[in-house]
Amino acid sequence: MESTIWTEKYRPKSFSEVKGQKEIVRRVKAFVEQKNMPHLMFAGPAGVGKSTLSLVIARNLFKDSWHQNFMELNASDERGIDVIRNKVKDFARTRAIGDVPFKVIFLDECDALTREAQQSLRRTMENYTSTCRFILSCNYSSKIIDPIQSRCAVFRFKPLGKKEIFAIIEKIERDENLKINDKAKEALFIISQGDARKLENILQSSAAIEDNITEDTIYSMAAVAKPKEVDEVLKLAIENKFIEARTKLLDVMLNYGLSGTDIIKQVQQEILNLEIGHKNQMLLMEKCGEIEFRLTEGSDEFIQLEALLSQFCLYGKN
Repeated sequence: MESTIWTEKYRPKSFSEVKGQKEIVRRVKAFVEQKNMPHLMFAGPAGVGKSTLSLVIARNLFKDSWHQNFMELNASDERGIDVIRNKVKDFARTRAIGDVPFKVIFLDECDALTREAQQSLRRTMENYTSTCRFILSCNYSSKIIDPIQSRCAVFRFKPLGKKEIFAIIEKIERDENLKINDKAKEALFIISQGDARKLENILQSSAAIEDNITEDTIYSMAAVAKPKEVDEVLKLAIENKFIEARTKLLDVMLNYGLSGTDIIKQVQQEILNLEIGHKNQMLLMEKCGEIEFRLTEGSDEFIQLEALLSQFCLYGKN
């Protein structure tokens, strides 16, 4: 097996390879074909193709000279005003090499830029429009100041659907000579939650252990409990078997190496599968939120999880 990181190895090189963002790709491709585009802002969750699409734009716009005409900065590492004043301005003020009239600067995770850096960026975007275009990538567009948002065409990315996730899995399965059964594919879809980067990392870790990948392998590598095991804990609790539920919960946490915050997210997902009535489901959702807040504030996780199980026992009895 090649010694490569799969998130880079399987990164799309053309527009046709970008999964799950068909409408966005269609519009962006039209900009590239005309060799004219506005400043762009890509907003959405992690691992859905924002950085990949930016690189595809550069490759298709500039062809062989894309390295000379494209600059990528990760704003989470370099997020101060000096970066905007120096690195960005120096690159933006020079003309592009080739027949495209502008360069491209890609600012990844730009919602991590300080307020002052964003104000400086706003002015830079105005002054160098003739020689440079900006692509801004962020998880939360609300953290970007309005003057920058109004200068950009905003595209909102969505998590990849089941069809796209399965297509990626099947491509890796073919290329790497793996065997991935249907239950393992379902587990990968549930765990990745539409994040292709997370999917590929889990798959590579699993493939390092064995070529025949099963559901058990996926859950153990992802450090996520099987949904049916969490469901068993909750069903014991609503049947007023508190001691058994607590013992089972501790076993699950120890077997998978889960923290209290990890397990409570899975508990919240399984509540809607319990047959306790809609009202009780909503009340338990509220309790999950309360316990999760206490955990983030530093409370003892085992005491808080026992308190949560006790609520399941009470609502189950009622």
